[in-house]
Amino acid sequence: MSSLAPSRSEIDTKLRAILCDVLGLDATQVEGFDADTGLFGHLPELDSMAVAGLLTEIEDRLGIIIEDDEVDGEMLETYGGLLAFAEAKVVES
Repeated sequence: MSSLAPSRSEIDTKLRAILCDVLGLDATQVEGFDADTGLFGHLPELDSMAVAGLLTEIEDRLGIIIEDDEVDGEMLETYGGLLAFAEAKVVES
């Protein structure tokens, strides 16, 4: 276990990179995401098939485990929701 958890900005940076890599989104588009930017249901690239790959990549890059029962529409609804979820999981691990 590392002695220092990643900072909020480090998690934010990693999460944006994951969205670009997994969904093939343009980096400029993802840089413009704010807490209220819609994800699931708003981005055509983020469909039910892409969710599994996205969550797996988040687990790998952030060193966390996401349980099936933790995945819901709310955490994937907005960028802010996904970021808050990822931060909470990193703190927990």
